[in-house]
Amino acid sequence: MTNRQLDVLVKEIKRVTSRLTSVPDTADSVAEVLRANLPTSDLLTEEQLRGDPDTYTQHVLHAEPDGLFSIVALVWRPGQRTPIHDHLCWCVVGVVEGAESEVVYRLVEDESGQALKPVASTRNARGDVCAFAPPGDIHEVRNIGAETAVSLHVYGADISRVGSSVRRRYALPVLAG
Repeated sequence: MTNRQLDVLVKEIKRVTSRLTSVPDTADSVAEVLRANLPTSDLLTEEQLRGDPDTYTQHVLHAEPDGLFSIVALVWRPGQRTPIHDHLCWCVVGVVEGAESEVVYRLVEDESGQALKPVASTRNARGDVCAFAPPGDIHEVRNIGAETAVSLHVYGADISRVGSSVRRRYALPVLAG
C-alpha cells in the first residue's frame, strides 16, 4: 500500500466518521469505505509480515490526533488466535491475506454461574470485510490457514494511546453450540 492509498483511506474514513453519530451507522459506513479501499499486504515491511512465533502482532499505521479512529494491521501466523474478548469501541476488519475464523459468543447465566454460548461462526477470506460494535461483540478470532494471515482493523479509538481495543478477556466455560 502506498502512502497515497493510506492517505485516501484516512480521508474517506474521516469523511464518514465526521458526519455520523450512531455507533452502528459509523461502523457500517467505515466498512463500506474499507471494502472500496482494502489494501494489499505490501502496506507492511518484510519484517512486519514475518510476525511473531508466539502471538499475533499489531502495527499501528495511523491514529487520528483527536482519537476518533486508528488503522491497525494485524499479522497472524498459522493457528494464532485471540483470547475470547470484547471491545472498547466499534471495529471494522478487512482480510488482506489468508483466512480468519471468528466465533461470536453470548454471555449466559444459569444456576452454575456465567458461561459463553457460541451464537455465530464466520470464515473471513481475503477481501472480506465485517463490522461490529459493543455491546454484543464478544468473540474470538484465529488464523485458520496454513500461511500467514494479514487483516486491517479500523477502530473507533486511538490505539497508539490505549494500546489495544480489547475491553475484557473472558475466561469462562464455553457451552456446546
